[in-house]
Amino acid sequence: MNEFINKFANIFDDTNSDEFSPNTQFRDLDEWSSLHALATLNMIEIKYSVKLKAEEMKQANSIKELFDLVMSKK
Repeated sequence: MNEFINKFANIFDDTNSDEFSPNTQFRDLDEWSSLHALATLNMIEIKYSVKLKAEEMKQANSIKELFDLVMSKK
């Protein structure tokens, strides 16, 4: 989980890394955009060999929910 959070946090340039935790509602981050969504999907595919659809990602609200979704597809 910590590795996932670190990789997720690395996608962001302006958000302080201590704002990221399993309970972080990532869509509520000021910096969140459609480009971050695409970068997140790309990171998941490259680092975890899981190809998520955008619709699947929309089901996750927190980083933990996204992580759990990725792990369920491995």
